[in-house]
Amino acid sequence: MTKRSLGSVAERRARLARRHLLAAPARAQTAAEVAAAMIALHGSDPASVYLAAWARSVDGHRAIGHAAVERALYKDQELLRMLGMRRTMFVVPAGLAPVVQAACTDQVAERMRKGLIRDLATAGVAADAGRWLDEVGDATVKALTARGTATGAELARDEPRLRTQLVYAEGKSYGGSASITSRVLMLLSAERRIARGRPRGGWTSSQYEWMPADPWPSGSAADARTELARRWLLAFGPAPVSDLQWWTGWTAGQARAALGQLATAEADLDGTPGVVLADDQDPEPAAEPWAALLPALDPTPMGWRERGWFLGDHGPALFDRSGNIGPTVWWDGRIVGGWAQRPDGEVVFRLLEDPGSAATAAIGTEAESLQAWLGPTRVTPRFRTPLERELSA
Repeated sequence: MTKRSLGSVAERRARLARRHLLAAPARAQTAAEVAAAMIALHGSDPASVYLAAWARSVDGHRAIGHAAVERALYKDQELLRMLGMRRTMFVVPAGLAPVVQAACTDQVAERMRKGLIRDLATAGVAADAGRWLDEVGDATVKALTARGTATGAELARDEPRLRTQLVYAEGKSYGGSASITSRVLMLLSAERRIARGRPRGGWTSSQYEWMPADPWPSGSAADARTELARRWLLAFGPAPVSDLQWWTGWTAGQARAALGQLATAEADLDGTPGVVLADDQDPEPAAEPWAALLPALDPTPMGWRERGWFLGDHGPALFDRSGNIGPTVWWDGRIVGGWAQRPDGEVVFRLLEDPGSAATAAIGTEAESLQAWLGPTRVTPRFRTPLERELSA
């Protein structure tokens, strides 16, 4: 067998197969295992969390069911939903949540607070917008503590100042006024004063209740960034430093400083400079060819900014205009198409290149398994992409 070089496309695809739990020998038994392997699961689209776990589960539709994911999220609290990297909603292993908070979320919260105070001051809501916001936040947390759990609408009834209106994009066709309820609640959650609870509805619902949250012990932001960079390299390396910077939302200086605290080595990514942990340079054992149907915003394709080595030329069909990826079909480490669910529940896919008859058959088996696992549930991605819209019609 030909030996793969560390930064070659073949080696990166082999690492992706095993470390992202997509090749059969590496698949997981629990949602917590999946989240730990991926660092975090994208949570902007609630269904994606469940579908990402299913795609990496042993025996496909049998191992990780809807109830198991819900139990990990809401009963055992092995997984927590929080704002994290790039001000994006993630589902994070409970033990890693304080690291994400210190490495990314605290900085996100600071920017969110400054932005809201600026908008409140511009609108003339209060002479001292910062103090006014502090008072509203304290009153909101007090009201939530009294209730135990509550929706945003319920909290706005308890604290009327949450219904304060701000005008956005004034004079534009898409502009208008909106209450500050969501912005205040998102800020309080980013500051770890409140947290998302169960959704009101099924597992695809995005109407969450809120609950009080205990703050985590404060830690060094620099140390947290170093730990997060280490975990990212284990899951996504070797990779360019710019990919780490994009994924975390850090500045270039923060990314370099975090890597500077780690023992790393250079990797040649087919002509592009990359980095890998110094003690993680052994070749990954080859896996048997594998098929996977990954959901919109899956953490694998969203783990890198530079995706050519697995995406090819398929980006226009699979991404929306904001850079959100839709449902994808994978064969042996590369994206070969996309999939969608039709109104009658059928899971359908389209191949954007010909991976061969064996691959097509394996992909068809995955589609049948996913359809059986979804049952009567209909899933529409939050961010629609060209191919997904066409297939689901």
